[in-house]
Amino acid sequence: MEQVLDVYKMPYNPEYPVVCMDESPKQLIRETRLPINMKPGQDKKVDFEYERCGVCNIFMANEPLVGKRYVEVKGTKTKKDWALFVKELADVHYRDAIKIKLVMDNLNTHSASALYEVFEPQEAKRIWDRFEFIYTPKHGSWLNMAEIELNVLNGQCLSRRIDNIDKVKDEVGAWCKSRNNMKAKINWQFTTGDARVKLKTLYPKFEI
Repeated sequence: MEQVLDVYKMPYNPEYPVVCMDESPKQLIRETRLPINMKPGQDKKVDFEYERCGVCNIFMANEPLVGKRYVEVKGTKTKKDWALFVKELADVHYRDAIKIKLVMDNLNTHSASALYEVFEPQEAKRIWDRFEFIYTPKHGSWLNMAEIELNVLNGQCLSRRIDNIDKVKDEVGAWCKSRNNMKAKINWQFTTGDARVKLKTLYPKFEI
């Protein structure tokens, strides 16, 4: 936890950007009955029944100090999907960086083995060397600012029934472009000092 918090207080350096990465599923849902649109004095009416149309997965990477985020919507949630997303971060979005400090949770797909399963050894090592991976502790995913961005995305863009992945991609792309144009940042205020007070039960106790 303190390692993550130390990274968050580092000053901005484009050669060593701090990037937070997370992923989240989105259930695809189709209406079985057409909603009744809102009218003067009447709310919109939506039937409680729906049809499941599968699931897609949303990959989010955001750079909190700059107000940038990059989002991809995939049909699956595999090691290959994660490896390709990380490669794009390294080779496209942060190609001029010396080392990318990537904060993420310790999901079993978020590992060097995923890169070696998808790419040739030389390529996997090249991509791996572009990153310093910083893992949030177990049960500590709330420390990942990409999780905050995903919550904003869901609240502003995806909090309704969408039945196909292409529509999700269009909606997410428009949201991402708008939020990047605003350079929306996260005002992170939780520090190591706060952690040692508010989460003191996590620390060992010593007799003085």
